[in-house]
Parts: sequence; structure tokens; C-alpha cells
Amino acid sequence: MHGDPCKAYQTQNFVKILLYSINYLPELTGIGKYTGEMAEWLASRGHEIRVVTAPPYYPAWKVQEDYASWQYTWEMKKGIQVWRCPLYVPNNPTGFKRLLHLASFAISSMPIVLRQALWKPDVLFVIEPPLFCSPTALIAARLTGSKCWLHVQDFEVDAAFMLGLLPKWLQGMVEAVERWLMQRFDVLSSISESMCARLEEKGISNPRLFPNWADLTRMHYDAQGRTIIRNELGLDEKGFLCLYSGNMAEKQGLEIVLDVAERLSDMFFLLCGEGPKKSYLVQETQNRRLHNVTFWPLQPEERLPALLSAADIHLVVQRRDAADLVMPSKLVNIMAVEGTAVVTADEETELGRLALRNPPVVLRCDPENTEALAQAIKLLATNPNLRRHLGKAARRYATENLSREYVLSRWEQWAKNCIGMS
Repeated sequence: MHGDPCKAYQTQNFVKILLYSINYLPELTGIGKYTGEMAEWLASRGHEIRVVTAPPYYPAWKVQEDYASWQYTWEMKKGIQVWRCPLYVPNNPTGFKRLLHLASFAISSMPIVLRQALWKPDVLFVIEPPLFCSPTALIAARLTGSKCWLHVQDFEVDAAFMLGLLPKWLQGMVEAVERWLMQRFDVLSSISESMCARLEEKGISNPRLFPNWADLTRMHYDAQGRTIIRNELGLDEKGFLCLYSGNMAEKQGLEIVLDVAERLSDMFFLLCGEGPKKSYLVQETQNRRLHNVTFWPLQPEERLPALLSAADIHLVVQRRDAADLVMPSKLVNIMAVEGTAVVTADEETELGRLALRNPPVVLRCDPENTEALAQAIKLLATNPNLRRHLGKAARRYATENLSREYVLSRWEQWAKNCIGMS
């Protein structure tokens, strides 16, 4: 990387931070949730925060009511100035449409980000995806002398090729451009050790580990909420509930959950969330006449501890070829409520290594293997002591490594060090 990321030139006791992300609150899941929580936490600490983002659309791939797809808007929330820039949101985000989606935001947001040069932020924090925003971020940072920080939530380029969303003949050229752009940033970070290692493979030295977090003051086991949610599902404590909560897209490969539900007809499966694959999964459930599978929409944030506490086990499912390109953010909150998670991942992946810890914090089985997932669920269903031990270990791991205060305080200190502030 070029230049000294820690050149001293700042004397005030707060940092001016521009967050540049396609996703932001009021999105309730994924990148938007974490970007919003980060902005609000930093603002509460006295830092001056501005955000350039898009109208909320994820994970339903539909712009929420009260927001417009094709208008520039400005709002002030909790002391944070938020600019929302127009973008194209496809109903079915295939490879080419997804590229148009990301490119539309990169183009529409360019004048707004460049305008922030007049404000002169100390740190310009840009979140991938989309990498398309990198050129604008780098130009704005050079104009202002601010430090430019790229945070990788998803390796969108690698995932696009591995999942077949882009043709292989483009891979060499696109990866070369990605590497060139990344090496122009002052600091890079990602959300897991495996993803940081992948950054090193792309020629980035000393990437920072900046994981997603849980608000442990709010996210904890909720016995009363468990009963309420299970009553809504028509389940008593004798029923065994397997929960998948999160995005329903191609990289999860959620068809395997239907395959397992077909085998384990005495268990109940709740799939909660939104995404481009949801309508297909609902139709497939009806075609197979799976009476033990229920779909819920994404739940309000205040119901999340109750929802997660209601499950006997949690399914953290993803395809093998996406294993180390993303780190499921849902797992952090599952750990926080002492949830027992089954992850479909190979041993050498980040998720797989969580099962090899002493004590383990998840149960692992091979990805894309219906029989292995069914056997893992049956093992946990017949072994409540194992579920309890995994849940306790998961909460302890979250407390020690993934609390919001710990993670964001560390980032705050990095940012201050980066601009020469003690």
C-alpha cells in the first residue's frame, strides 16, 4: 500500500468520518445494519459522521416505502447527515443486473462524495460491495488529504466468478483491476481471518481484522420471547425447531434445507427473511407438500432476540464455493443468545475452524451434503447436553471477541492512530 497511513496532522479530539456504503439503516440485516450501528456508535462518542448511501432495499431487493429509487434525498438522524443516492434495484438480481445495480450507485453517488471534499473528512471509510465505488473514494481522499479505508464485507468479484454470475474469460482482467484499486487504499480490513488472508493473497500487506459484532446488552437468551414465538408457530417445548434466518440468495444454497425437511418430517423448519430465491423456495415447498416448513418475513429488530431464542438449533447454510468469500453476519447474534448452530463448511474454512476450537462453538458438517446435514441435526436433537455446551461456549466466544463495545472501540483507536491522534 502507498504512503504512510499514520501521518500525524490532526489535533482535535474528534474524527471527521465519511462512511460510503450502498447499504445503511433502516435495513435490518446484513451490511446496512452494521454500517448504521457503526455510524450511530461513533456519533455517540462525539465524532462527526456523514454517510453517503442508497435508499434501503435489502434483503427484499425492493426499495422500502417512504423512500424513492430515483431521487437524491438528504436527512439528519441522530446527529448524522445521510445522503441517499438513486440506484437501479432489479427484482431478480442476476449477474448482469447486479452489475448494473452496483454501477448505478457508484455513478449516482460520485458527485455527492466528491462534494464532501469541501468538508475535508479525516477518514473516508468505503465498504465493499461495491468495489465500483473505489475510484470515487480514492479521488475524494486525494483531494482532501484524508485517509482512505476499504472495508471488505463480501468479496463480490470472487463470488461473482465462483457462482457463475460473470463469464470466466473476464476473470483475469477484472481481478487485475481489483488488485490495482485495493493497493491504492491507505488501510484495508475485512470481517474474518480467512478474508484477511485472501486480501494478503491479493497483495495487501497487514490487513486489519474488523469483524461484525453483537450488542450483548440487548442480544441475549430470551425465555419469555421463546415461548411467545413458539406459540405463534403452534409449537410447544416438545417440538424441535430448526431456524434459518437471513438472506435467501444463490450463495446460501437453501434448497438443501428443503431436502433435509423432507427427510426429517418429525421436525419443524422456519425460514425467516427475504431475498431473490424466496419465491422459488416457497413454491418448491408447496410442490413437495412439506407441511413442516414455514416461511416468515424478516422480523423487526426488537423481536430478534426472541426469534433466535425460540430455535433449538440454527442452520448456517452456504454453498462450498462461497465459504470463505463471506462470513455470515447472522452467526454473531446466534452466538450472543447462546444458540446452537450447525454450519455447512469444510474444515479449513473460517466457519469450519470454529468447530475445531477448544471448546467448539458450532457443529460443522460438509457443505452441499443433505445426508451430513440431516445427521448433524439428528445428533443435536437427541443430545441436549451437547446443545447446551455449544451454546454456552458460543456466548463466551461472542463476549470475549465480538461485543460491539470491544470491536468498535478498537476501530476508533485505529482511526485515531491512522491520522496521528493519540
